[in-house]
Amino acid sequence: MKSKKKIKRPKPIYFDSAATTRQKPPQVLKAVVDFAQNVGVSHGRGAYQSAIKANELVFATRLALSKLFHIQRMDRILFTKNVTEAINTAMKGFLKSGDHVVLSGLEHNAVIRPLNKLKADRGIDYTLITANSTGRLNPYDFEEAFKPNTKLVCLTHASNVIGNINPVEEVGALCAKKGIAFLVDTAQTAGVIPIDMKTMNIDFLAFTGHKGLMGPPGTGGLAVSAKWNLDSFIEGGTGSNSDKEEQPQQWPDKFESGTQNYWGLAGLRAGVEFLLKNSVLKIRRREESLMNQFLTGIEKLKGVKVYGLPPGFEKDRVAVVSLNVEGKDPSELAYELDEKYGIMVRAGLHCAPLAHRTIGTYPVGTVRFSFGYYNTEKEVDKALKALREITN
Repeated sequence: MKSKKKIKRPKPIYFDSAATTRQKPPQVLKAVVDFAQNVGVSHGRGAYQSAIKANELVFATRLALSKLFHIQRMDRILFTKNVTEAINTAMKGFLKSGDHVVLSGLEHNAVIRPLNKLKADRGIDYTLITANSTGRLNPYDFEEAFKPNTKLVCLTHASNVIGNINPVEEVGALCAKKGIAFLVDTAQTAGVIPIDMKTMNIDFLAFTGHKGLMGPPGTGGLAVSAKWNLDSFIEGGTGSNSDKEEQPQQWPDKFESGTQNYWGLAGLRAGVEFLLKNSVLKIRRREESLMNQFLTGIEKLKGVKVYGLPPGFEKDRVAVVSLNVEGKDPSELAYELDEKYGIMVRAGLHCAPLAHRTIGTYPVGTVRFSFGYYNTEKEVDKALKALREITN
């Protein structure tokens, strides 16, 4: 019996960097392997040489992050396993019964789900600020929503659905004037857009390591302004004050119970140092160029609807493009792109139903192309050719 001829698949092209960066700088992988092979122990748990090296790694990672985000106090950088845990740490450690929160209608489920849990458990109330049909937010709509019991404003720095960069500096200034804490979700901007925690008046900066920071999955953190305090999110062993049965109150130990992801932190440090050496602006220019190439090519295609800001506003968005093709379900289109052309994109609601309601694509969603530093112009051309064939 003759064996079936194996179908040769096209060389894969990855356009889902908004979910995670697939290709990392070589030094990131090297750092992970080096720590695993040559250190491989916990920090703060011993005085032997390997434990001291682990201590040095944790310190160096905080130092690199403090330089990248202009964080004044390194002890206020708390390590988590991702940006979702960082957001939960901020909200659940800060908000009290009866507090009011203001947030945008572009937020990820990482924001709205913890808030709804707090609404049920603590009576937290919140107000949604609606964007216009292109995803633009008016910062003064936030100010108008402030109440006497408003304690926190939550804002994603850039939408993971349409890529719009939101008015963080303007909203931060309004919060500072009113004495309201400001939480910013930088999942789509950390490592892609320059961020200055002080000048932007950010009180809680939530970040993840596996996207623009070029680090491994399972890494992230929360940077907290010195003017605010938090309750601990979890309690346990910290390697400090071990004679006490209560959680230590010094930062960052108070928030980092249990063994940390040291392999991941080694890679995160290498990723952040790569950004510091090569400059975030260089990354930004590269990704913006790829996005502009894609948007220019899409304009010539019939039956393709692009969401978010119109052409000419590329400076106001990160390299995330959501679209739909007339007559095609988003999941069907994504499957065809992968199966026939080897192009990996994301379809659906992207864990952000609020944003899809804003742009009118709920509950079907969109197909999302998101470009990274290691993508090429040739790959973008292949994506445009594939869409051209599909729409024809």
